[in-house]
Amino acid sequence: MQLSKGLIGTPQNRVDGRAKVTGQAQYAAEFDTPDLAFGVVISSSIAKGRIASIEAEAALAVPGVLDVITHKNRPRTAWLDRSFRDEVAPPGSPFRPLYDEEIKYSGQPVALVVAEDFETAVYAASLVDIAYEVETHMTDLDIARREAYVPPKKRGGVKPPPSPTGDAEGAFAQAPVKVHGEYRIAVEHHNPMEMQASTVVYGQDGTLTIHDKTQGAQNSQGYVANVFGLSKDKVRVISPFVGGAFGLCLRPQYQLFLAVLAALELRRSVRVVLTRDQMFTVGYRPMAIQTISLGANPDGKLQSIVHDAVQTTSMFEDYQEAIVNWSNLLYHCDNVKLTYQLAQVDTYTPCDMRAPGAATGVTALETAMDELAYAVGIDPIELRLRNYTETDETEGKSYTSKELRACYQLGAERFGWSKRNPEPRSMREGRELVGWGMATGVWEAMLAKTAARAMLTLDGRLEVSCATADIGTGTYTILTQIAAETMGLRMEDVTAKIGDSSLPRSPVEGGSWTAASAGTAVQKACQSVREQLFKFARQMDSSPLANASIEQVAFAEGEIRLLNDSTARVTFAAAMQAGGVERVEAEEKSSPSFLDAARYSGYTHSAIFAEVKVDEELGVVRVTRIVNAVAAGTILNPKTARSQVMGGVVFGIGMALAEESMLDHNLGRFMNHNFGEYHVPVNADIYDIDVIFVSEHEDKLNPMGIKGLGEIGIVGTAAAIGNAIYHATGKRVREFPITLDKLLE
Repeated sequence: MQLSKGLIGTPQNRVDGRAKVTGQAQYAAEFDTPDLAFGVVISSSIAKGRIASIEAEAALAVPGVLDVITHKNRPRTAWLDRSFRDEVAPPGSPFRPLYDEEIKYSGQPVALVVAEDFETAVYAASLVDIAYEVETHMTDLDIARREAYVPPKKRGGVKPPPSPTGDAEGAFAQAPVKVHGEYRIAVEHHNPMEMQASTVVYGQDGTLTIHDKTQGAQNSQGYVANVFGLSKDKVRVISPFVGGAFGLCLRPQYQLFLAVLAALELRRSVRVVLTRDQMFTVGYRPMAIQTISLGANPDGKLQSIVHDAVQTTSMFEDYQEAIVNWSNLLYHCDNVKLTYQLAQVDTYTPCDMRAPGAATGVTALETAMDELAYAVGIDPIELRLRNYTETDETEGKSYTSKELRACYQLGAERFGWSKRNPEPRSMREGRELVGWGMATGVWEAMLAKTAARAMLTLDGRLEVSCATADIGTGTYTILTQIAAETMGLRMEDVTAKIGDSSLPRSPVEGGSWTAASAGTAVQKACQSVREQLFKFARQMDSSPLANASIEQVAFAEGEIRLLNDSTARVTFAAAMQAGGVERVEAEEKSSPSFLDAARYSGYTHSAIFAEVKVDEELGVVRVTRIVNAVAAGTILNPKTARSQVMGGVVFGIGMALAEESMLDHNLGRFMNHNFGEYHVPVNADIYDIDVIFVSEHEDKLNPMGIKGLGEIGIVGTAAAIGNAIYHATGKRVREFPITLDKLLE
């Protein structure tokens, strides 16, 4: 049996793994309840205009149809357009389903058909006749960028680019070596296995128990309570398992609103699930056009960085990302100018998608750095080392820790980088050209205010709880590990409860902050339980621990033991009995240190090395090897941590070679809205992914020295692959994804 000693930092199987592979884990659309009705969403067929008429009589005449809800007959709601902001809402006017006759984007929900069963609802939806008044739409960023604007600073906006330093444009003009290019990142849509779904269970007393696909149960709870004018104690959101979510579920999506609306109107339970097609009518990684100019001396030392970006947003919200900020973070340069603008188009609002901003901005920066390495004729790693910085130059702060040099070294050694012939098209294997490329990755290391509760019972069982989520990252497992080691118990004796709005307060799971934030709160709660338990143990008659301090004892195997005398011990049960209690409970919070935040910057770093093989005649690219060396402080569980980084790498392969949502600007609609035409990497596309965790001592961000791993795997991966493709073919492609047509042009 695995004991508590040394649990943190050891590879452990997922505690929720068996439930997932045996089908015991229930997802939002799998919670059944008596008298459940089914809602089917009807989506608009135009991109902009007005609904002239909706004829629903034929649908309502179908036996089993309960209602057809539209903007004309929907129940009144509170809406609270600007007075309520969910945790991750961008500035602007949030989209309000079925609010009025206006059509803001193609695929907008215009009606909800509710029936006794799903099949009847689908059939009835086909009978609803909708006429539109069409207006001219615009979805082309190349046109919209002409009226791009700097987003105003508002609550909910991201940190704007830092002020310029030096004379970046003048230094570029005088630089002996110049690189200038435009880099494009296509729209990417979230395509998790589990689609957006909400099952609203209507209670006889008017309470709502909602099973929602969300990254924050309390965020969804707050949204429902405020929009529908309900008290929070009437709304409970439960989301124990999430079938894939890397930003799409940070905000409540429209199926939640529609399911609650129908449940309140009909006074019965309702389920609404979006189709795969409709998954392309919610958030996405926005298209971005970036221009980068790098000026350098012949030795590769940067003299100028100019990085401009323009990105799409909707007509009603200013969705923002920190795209260009990274260019003043990774490398030292005295002359830097960064600009960021938004351009409005007639689509739905974009949303966070794994490493928002960094995945986009670092891809362009690291591609440009590779171009500079060739321009000055030095190794790409050496170029980065010559411009290495030990400080965050955007903030003028030291890093809490930074082992990026070690990432370069260890990653290069594992990959065999020293054997690389730097000449493009110099390496070949049969009919395939072989290319090796590399890039740097970086992501914020954060701590968010989070609460957790720990409860130890007389039978030696420990329960830890927090309202955070597990989106497939292993949250259940790491919280169990932390609690077991802190309390001196086996993992089998610990239960972690998460994904429930009734549990202690937690922010949404996102930003790679959950392990640090929830983990720290759980550790503190367990330490409080230990202190209470130790107090009871010292007060026992003839206690062997009467004169000891808590620093002089160990908690192990359900006992409190003197460190210098293992025979002096008290069981947890005996201590609780002496205290006259059947349980010991504590709730604690983790909070960032504002003093340290004012003095230091915290980031996770990585070095990515990629090997590609390109069919010279067909242009087909295979990514045959990836080595990703990551410095992320304390690694709680190498097994789940490796899985995190591998998942990010696969995301990056998709970004580099496959994922692209294609807009027909004549229709204003994403046309490849299915798995047949929206391409994602599958098993056959993935070869060898090697993850190295670089030793890094971190003592300022949080007590355990944790840095997040959810995002770092994708940042820089697409650039490393693009750089490898250039090395293989001698062709520089600055538009992602790099598809074979671009290589064959």
